[in-house]
Amino acid sequence: MGAGQPPGRRGLLADLSLSAVVAGFVAVVVSYSGPLVIVLAAASAGHLDTAQTSSWIWAISIGSGLTCVGLSLRTRMPVITAWSTPGAALLVTSLGAYSYAEAIGAFVVTGVVIALVGLTGVFGRLMRQVPTAVVSAMLAGILFTFGVGAFASLKSAPWIAGAVLTAYLLGKRWLPRYAVLIALAAGVLASAATSRLDIQLHGVELARPVLTAPAFSVASLIGIAVPMILATLASQNAPGMAVLTASGYRPDDRLLIGSTGVVSTVLAPFGSHAVNLAAITAAICTGPEAHRDPERRYVAGVACGAFYLLVGAFGTTLVVLFAGLPKELVAAVAGTALFGALAGGLSGAVKEERDREPALITFLATASGVTLFGIGSAFWGLVFGVTAHLVLTRRRTPRTTG
Repeated sequence: MGAGQPPGRRGLLADLSLSAVVAGFVAVVVSYSGPLVIVLAAASAGHLDTAQTSSWIWAISIGSGLTCVGLSLRTRMPVITAWSTPGAALLVTSLGAYSYAEAIGAFVVTGVVIALVGLTGVFGRLMRQVPTAVVSAMLAGILFTFGVGAFASLKSAPWIAGAVLTAYLLGKRWLPRYAVLIALAAGVLASAATSRLDIQLHGVELARPVLTAPAFSVASLIGIAVPMILATLASQNAPGMAVLTASGYRPDDRLLIGSTGVVSTVLAPFGSHAVNLAAITAAICTGPEAHRDPERRYVAGVACGAFYLLVGAFGTTLVVLFAGLPKELVAAVAGTALFGALAGGLSGAVKEERDREPALITFLATASGVTLFGIGSAFWGLVFGVTAHLVLTRRRTPRTTG
C-alpha cells in the first residue's frame, strides 16, 4: 500500500500492468498521429512561427499530461484528456483573421468559462438527464468509424492491416491481456517489411515555451471564444463524460470539467487553445483491453499522461516519430483497441427494449459524422436521441369525456 493511501487501496506500483501502459501509449499514438495534424494546420493558417508552434504543442501536451496523471490518480478512474480537436479545426479557418495576442485572449476566456461551467455543476446536471441507452449509443456511434477503419485499411495496406488484425485475434485467443500490444508490434514489423515506416529524427531539443500577453477584443471573443466554448463542451466534454459513464464509472463532473478549464486558462498564454476530456482515446483506456479489473484501469490514464508529458517536453521534435507511422497502421491498431468499448456501447444501447429506437437514432446520428453550426455529430446524436426518448416514452395525458 502506498503512503497516504486509505486502508484497502493499493498503490500505483501494485496496480501497474503492461496492458494498461500499452493502452495509454496507443491513446497517445492516436492523438499525435491524427488530431495534432489539425493543430499544425491551424498554426500554418495563423502564420505562427516555429517557436510559437512548438510552444502551442508543448502547452496542449503538458496540459493533457498533467490532467491525465492528476485526475486519474485522484479519482482512480482512467481519466483521459486531450486538446480540443473541433476547437483546432475552428482555428484553421479563423486564426488568420486575428492577431496572435487576440487569439491568446480568446483562449483565456474559453478556459475561464469552461472552468465556471464545470465547477458550478451545470454541465453535469444536464448530462445526468440523458438516458443510459442513449449515452451507450452515442459511445458506439463515436467508435463505429474507428472499428470500420480497421478493416477499411485492408484496401490500401493489406499486409499491415492484415498483420494487425491477425495478430490481435491470435493474441486475444492466447494472451488476451496483451492482444493490443501484439497487434501493434505486428503492425510495426509489417510496416518496416513493406518499407512504409518514414521516421526521420535528426535531433531532439527541449521545447521552449513562449509566453504571449493576451489581448482582448470583441471580434476575437465572438469569432473564436464563443464557438470554441460550445464545440469543446458539446463535442468533447459531453462524449468524454459519456465514455466514463458507459464504462461503469461515476465521474465527478465538477472536478473533471472544472480542472480541465483551469489548466486551459493557465496554459492559454503559451498557446493552449483548450484542454478537455477525450472520448475516442478515452475508450481505448476504459475498456477491458486496458485491464480486466476496472479498478486498475486508472493506470492507463497515468501512463497516457506520462507519455504526453514526455512528448510535450520536446515540442515538435518527437512528433515526427508519430507522423512517420503509416495511417493504416494507426487506424488498424486504434480500431482493434476499441473493439471492446464498441461492443460494450452496442450492448448497453439495446439492453432496454423501450429505449432501443431512441438509441438507434442516437447511434445513426453520431456515426453519420454530421456537423451543424460547427458542433460535431456526438452532440447532435445526444440531442436527437433525447428528443426521440421524450417523444416515444412520455406518457400521454388521458383524455376526459364529457
